[in-house]
Amino acid sequence: MNEQPSFDEDNEGMELNSDAGSTEKPLDESVAVPEDIIDLNRVAAKVRAELQKVIVGQEDLMDYLLISLLTKGHVLLEGVPGIAKTLMASMFARTINVDFGRLQFTPDLMPSDVIGTNIFNMKTSDFQFRKGPLFTDVLLIDEINRAPAKTQSALFEVMQERQATVDGVTYPMSDSYMVIATQNPIDQEGTYKLPEAQLDRFLFRIILEHPSLENEVLILHRFKEDFSGRQSDNVRPVIEREQINRFQKAVEMVAIKDDILEYIAGIVDGTRHNGDIYLGASPRASLAIMKASKAKAALSGRNFVTPDDVRDVTYFVLNHRIILAPERELEGVSVRSVVDEVIRNVEVPR
Repeated sequence: MNEQPSFDEDNEGMELNSDAGSTEKPLDESVAVPEDIIDLNRVAAKVRAELQKVIVGQEDLMDYLLISLLTKGHVLLEGVPGIAKTLMASMFARTINVDFGRLQFTPDLMPSDVIGTNIFNMKTSDFQFRKGPLFTDVLLIDEINRAPAKTQSALFEVMQERQATVDGVTYPMSDSYMVIATQNPIDQEGTYKLPEAQLDRFLFRIILEHPSLENEVLILHRFKEDFSGRQSDNVRPVIEREQINRFQKAVEMVAIKDDILEYIAGIVDGTRHNGDIYLGASPRASLAIMKASKAKAALSGRNFVTPDDVRDVTYFVLNHRIILAPERELEGVSVRSVVDEVIRNVEVPR
């Protein structure tokens, strides 16, 4: 019932000073925090409280789901069966007062099963488009790696451009559109490796681990008299559609200094000049880190970005966007260690 992402970055506080050559105005940390950010943190606290009715721990994962919603991003949850990937995703969707849909990917699933298809109406002698489950606000895709490439391609346009095109007609999605996908990295039978182009469309890939002993004991206590998971019914929506749009605009307005932007660019550029990495990250990764660090700052109650915000989100943005050199993979080198090295090699703004 609980999942433990691995969060081991050593985030030391950094003092931000304005650069002499910066074209931006210096960030004044004494400026009052905008009301929208204060309101965002109130609502985020309510989301965490609702999720904690069912989920034990996982405050960090809850925040990363919120960051994705605030930046119009998508999340890939990866882990072995039984650690509540699907439960976390569905409970998070329940805290948002928008439409929710779920897709169970299987090897025989066709693109029309996802997007929909045109049906001939005998009464009107015309074709009518019958929308598939893709058309919703928050879409949970369970075991996304069980569908073949042809079906995976049905997600490319909607995940990047927030629209779906069928027979030349384009259908736009809402600003709250979000895909939360799960996959099992262990079971390889009947699975298909996700195309790199699709992986790149996920803002984060969160690798989940088993809960700690203490948390597992808490899980057993919580559900010892609730075999059917009735507590899930107690989770209520606390975010309205109008609030999502307002909070997304507030996150866009979070200030970020020129030297922080250069810091982000330096990290991503470092993945392209590292001997341990065969394929480095693209500019889409730079934009993802910038957006995510803005949302991280807002959820921390600030209207400006610090280097800590950048470091907090970088690994989860990059871990599915870079490919290690084959010899490093054979040696068992982890992506995390390589990303940490790249970050250490970039000078931190002062």
